[in-house]
Amino acid sequence: MKAWPFVALALLAGGAAAQDYPAHPVKLVVTYTPGGGADTTARIFAERLSDMWKQQVFVENRPGAGGSIGAEVVHKSAPDGYTLLLATNTHIINQVVYSKLPFDFLNDFTPLAVVTNGPMVIAVNTAQIQAKTMREFTQMLKSAPGKYSYASCNVASPHHFGMEMYKHAMGIDALHIPHKGCGPAVSDTVAGHIGIVVATLPPAVPFFKQGRLRPIAILSANRSPSAPDIPTVRESGIPELKDFSLESYYGFMAPPATPAAIARKVEADVLKAAAQPELRKRLENAGMDMLVLDSKKMMELMRSDYEKYAKAAKAANIRAE
Repeated sequence: MKAWPFVALALLAGGAAAQDYPAHPVKLVVTYTPGGGADTTARIFAERLSDMWKQQVFVENRPGAGGSIGAEVVHKSAPDGYTLLLATNTHIINQVVYSKLPFDFLNDFTPLAVVTNGPMVIAVNTAQIQAKTMREFTQMLKSAPGKYSYASCNVASPHHFGMEMYKHAMGIDALHIPHKGCGPAVSDTVAGHIGIVVATLPPAVPFFKQGRLRPIAILSANRSPSAPDIPTVRESGIPELKDFSLESYYGFMAPPATPAAIARKVEADVLKAAAQPELRKRLENAGMDMLVLDSKKMMELMRSDYEKYAKAAKAANIRAE
């Protein structure tokens, strides 16, 4: 019984802190390099939240170790709402494929909200590869086992995972060349160092318009509203791919033990920002699709994805170590 006054005091302190939050700048950690879907989402939301809070929200890019370096930074930060993580389902995949992590992503972080989905696309260098459809692309890889390489945005990223699932389904071979972000992966493909890339749409779209990259297929179950002319893998007509789909979504999380009052304020404000038409238009113009889920739905999605990725990793023998 004697503990209750201390609990009550802690709750009151958390509530008071939430009323004043934020009283100084907020750091939003992105675990990828600039230019990809995570960075695009973070910077557009940071600008909007800065306006709402009258405090700067600045983006800090901390790539490396499949996103684990940046996630660990947030995990070790003070649980006061002033250091946030732009979380992606890459962090869920890491929990599946890495045997040792300094945290349990599903249980150690405080969920806030999912805000966007970054449609992933298989694309090719137009000067090197003639394939225009998923059928032609698949036949090309089947006819020359081990000849082709593909760039992804990182080891154990959804992009890497998606291509390996496709390879397993079709019984084909292609060498994986991981990069530290989608921007570098796309740049290397445009430069001709690699013929194939799997990336989120934002860094690739300008090169589609220039004709230097050719989109082959979207990995999502449905076509992207931001790129409706690009067919999905499912639409290829290849029987083994009729149920193929993989998403790459982005959201906000906070360190463990973040006071509930602060977490709920950040969640409410992020969801409010996500509902604004101007912000939605900016994201869609950048190649991002809106996917808005509150903290409860966010964790339901992540736990469901963990089960899906664990099964797929076992079936396709996908490992990061």
